[in-house]
Amino acid sequence: MSGNGGLHREVLDRADVGFGVTDGQGTLRWVNPALAEILGVAVDRVAGRSLPALLPGAPERPRSGLALLTPSAYRKGHRWLEVTCQPLGSDDELLYRVVDVTAWRDRELEATHEADALRRAQVLGRMGTWEWHIAEDRVVWSDTLLELFGFPPDTELDFDGYADLVHPDDLSMIQATLEHAMRTGAGFSYTHRMMLADRRTERWFECFGEIITAEDGTPLRALGTAHDITRARRVHDELLALAEQDPLTGLANRRAVTRELERQLASGGQGSLLLLDLDNFKDVNDLRGHAVGDRLMKALAGTLRSRLSGSGLIGRLGGDEFAVVLPDCPPERARRVAEGLRDAVAALPPVAVSARVTVSTGVAEYGAGDTWELVLANADLALYASKAAGRNRVTVYEPGHYADTAKRVSVMDRLRSALENGGFALHAMPMVQLASGRTLGHELLLRLEDQQDPPLGPAEFLAEAERSNLVLDIDRWVLSTAIDALVAHPGLDLRFNVNISGRTLEDEDFGGFVLDRLATAGVAPGRLGLEITETAAVTNLDAARALALQLRGFGCRITLDDFGSGFGSFVHLKHLPITGIKIDGEFVRGIDERSTDAVLVSGIVEIARGLGLSAVAEWVERPAQVETLTRLGVRVGQGFHLGRAIPLTQLLSGEGVRPNGALSSPRVGAEDGARS
Repeated sequence: MSGNGGLHREVLDRADVGFGVTDGQGTLRWVNPALAEILGVAVDRVAGRSLPALLPGAPERPRSGLALLTPSAYRKGHRWLEVTCQPLGSDDELLYRVVDVTAWRDRELEATHEADALRRAQVLGRMGTWEWHIAEDRVVWSDTLLELFGFPPDTELDFDGYADLVHPDDLSMIQATLEHAMRTGAGFSYTHRMMLADRRTERWFECFGEIITAEDGTPLRALGTAHDITRARRVHDELLALAEQDPLTGLANRRAVTRELERQLASGGQGSLLLLDLDNFKDVNDLRGHAVGDRLMKALAGTLRSRLSGSGLIGRLGGDEFAVVLPDCPPERARRVAEGLRDAVAALPPVAVSARVTVSTGVAEYGAGDTWELVLANADLALYASKAAGRNRVTVYEPGHYADTAKRVSVMDRLRSALENGGFALHAMPMVQLASGRTLGHELLLRLEDQQDPPLGPAEFLAEAERSNLVLDIDRWVLSTAIDALVAHPGLDLRFNVNISGRTLEDEDFGGFVLDRLATAGVAPGRLGLEITETAAVTNLDAARALALQLRGFGCRITLDDFGSGFGSFVHLKHLPITGIKIDGEFVRGIDERSTDAVLVSGIVEIARGLGLSAVAEWVERPAQVETLTRLGVRVGQGFHLGRAIPLTQLLSGEGVRPNGALSSPRVGAEDGARS
């Protein structure tokens, strides 16, 4: 689920936030591991379950358009959850976002309870009484209250003298409270700030009182008590601050960030929200420990503070996700701010965090008519677009991100369904001996044949699969299917090459899986070859070398595909125990027309010969290419001129094979496409 501007499965599977997709009836079609844990169900058992049944009270429909439902935190078991949803395009699909907010909710309740308990348990100390004679406008305080304020005994104050001690922001509230009590005869209470006699020390007081009236109802006096609650108020404020503060970094927490967004929007403010997420932070925790991870969080918080001092509210939403609210900051200026933060994070000295780190950022504008939920969701989509585009970058939200998300969710759903229900098929592309036309083997190519619209070609679905762990299962399916075909058709003298992704190179169990399948099936390892692209091999050099050593030692063929596409692999050839190379089609396309291509291919052939490697030319489209390649020493080629890819089932039935092993299907020209 990903691409330029959308969510992708790899990111969601590693996210701390829960995500899920439902159909029009509220039935779950997919959840990420975080949501599965929240729901208390296994990821592989979630299909067909009802989200309303698993999360009673969760929002069922957006209010209108793409706006999110205002989430209401509610209990599920012993946890508090915040749930939002948004449409994913057609078919009434909804994308749900579920955040476990138990921690800050419990801390909020704890703060409230602790403050109340303190007030009840605390001896509120010196408590004085006061009396205001309304007609005389005279205030009489008890000796305890006078002493508390620092006045001599028997001091008398008029109401104006009393008012001079009250904090200006609280005076109108007190006057309104007393006037209401005199009109209604009801008791009253209020909390306010006052200055002591030195006019420097400020204290908090809580007052309770009642109005004494004459027989005709005329108010005569106001009698009350005053409690010094300064200490209790200070503790309450500290607890409230803790409830809105991230304990690790000291930044604002999720609750404080959303409240600030609410406040900005309620006052008609405009600006931008930044969401920042560290790239591959899980690897830091897993490889270096949580102590290093915590140190990294603190270092990032310090960087944000130093770069954004006074510019806006900075918060940590949880895990490795941070937010910045930038009032009066349009998106393009916010982008520049975010790019500065990105560069500052990348420049953090490794000694401070024991690793080089980068950060991906999403930017979303907010203004009149928005809700904080919608702003946060837009920034989320922009953030995941940055992740999908390669990380360490800044993306400003645009409406097309919704469409991208819907498309990628749909593609990933189709791929999972195809893997489970037989919607994948393999086609066999012949590798032909140029001199004789004899087919020496076949490269197996993956096709999606799930009978759904729109049809998807390999270029459209493989990129999505390779960004998620699903590609690991797909690669194993391809390899198992190839081995099963070799077992079932020993008389056809078949030899297959299968492609594996860069992600599979990182799967430490894959080599053992291949060898176990070959041994169990009794297939000669030489009948099976693996193709690894040059880019994947160079990017994952150690993993590619380890896998090649393991499989070649058992007798499997290992081919480096698209060789020469970047010339990045030349220096590594001596370290990769491969058996052959495939010359990238870009060098073959114009080999009969451009002398530079012929020179480059000649050099590649000489290198292969010197290292004892086989060489296969791709994209052979015309007879003239065959002549030039043969003259340069290339012995084997593949491409539509030599034979088109046909369904593996057709090959296995014998329909596409002549007795000498060459394809009987007609050769086709370049107009049918050079690549499969």
